[in-house]
Amino acid sequence: MSAQESRYEKARKLGARALQLAHGAPVLIETDQTQPILIAAEEYDADVLPFTVKRGDHN
Repeated sequence: MSAQESRYEKARKLGARALQLAHGAPVLIETDQTQPILIAAEEYDADVLPFTVKRGDHN
């Protein structure tokens, strides 16, 4: 998790990726895990998740 990423952003990324995996998306790392959320967590730790967070401009 980057220094400026909130735990909510991390949870959103993990949830979105787990849903993709559950629907058959290819796994981006070598893993022995079978549960989508655990695979997503390993991908997050390996910094290979295909997501970016765009924040609104808060003036």
